Amino acid sequence: MNYRHSFHAGNFADLVKHALVLRLLADRQAAGPVTVIDTHAGAGLYDLSGDAVRSREAEAGVLRLMQAAQRPPAIQTLAEEVAALNAGEAVRFYPGSPLLVARALRPGDRYVGFELNPPVHDLLVEALKAHDRAGAVEGDGYALAEAEARKVKAPLVLIDPPFERPDDYLRAAETGAAITRRDPAAVVAVWTPLKDMETFDGFVRRLASAGVKSALMAEARLRPLNNPMKMNGCAMTVLNPPPGAEGAAREICGWVTAELGDAGARAEIWSL
Repeated sequence: MNYRHSFHAGNFADLVKHALVLRLLADRQAAGPVTVIDTHAGAGLYDLSGDAVRSREAEAGVLRLMQAAQRPPAIQTLAEEVAALNAGEAVRFYPGSPLLVARALRPGDRYVGFELNPPVHDLLVEALKAHDRAGAVEGDGYALAEAEARKVKAPLVLIDPPFERPDDYLRAAETGAAITRRDPAAVVAVWTPLKDMETFDGFVRRLASAGVKSALMAEARLRPLNNPMKMNGCAMTVLNPPPGAEGAAREICGWVTAELGDAGARAEIWSL
């Protein structure tokens, strides 16, 4: 599966991912300064009048979010961040995780985002230039994230690959497992698409075989998982989840599936 951020910016999966990331960040900040490490940072800010027009996924995602009459607190937090980047009621810009995190950093906090694609890295640098606690590094995020995590205590690590490579599921699982084995206080959030259960089950089995003992699985299924050629849903897997993560995941996935899903859409929240 090829999941390029610019084509899919602001879709339902971004809402799940970014709403939960903001909640995880707030939970970690409550315990003190935190370092956030992002393996596949992307451009940081997306113009929905560009590549995203071709997919039209933002129309069924962030645009409906901003028009919703009722939004639970975790979803409302994301909506406020989107509104802050757009003038009036029109929604042209959507923030990726780098900008969302950078805007929320407090004294003592730090963000480092890795991006392998040079032109996209340049866009990331531009998106973060006003935030002196956030930085962009060009390179392989899997290897560099592990090295960065060794330098700090209890980081929050985001693993959100584009799934352009056949080993992305494997490397995502192994990177998350390696970081949490070394530092049991680290929290790692891994985003994956949901196409079919066989692929996702393989990812979960790899986590277990790599020694992961505690993980929260938050699935938002917008339609039955019977067409492996489509992204039928998405999942956020949180290794070493903080106490508030399960409640936030239920709130976020429940709202997204109820408001944006087809008939039969549902949220699945469970623990490894």
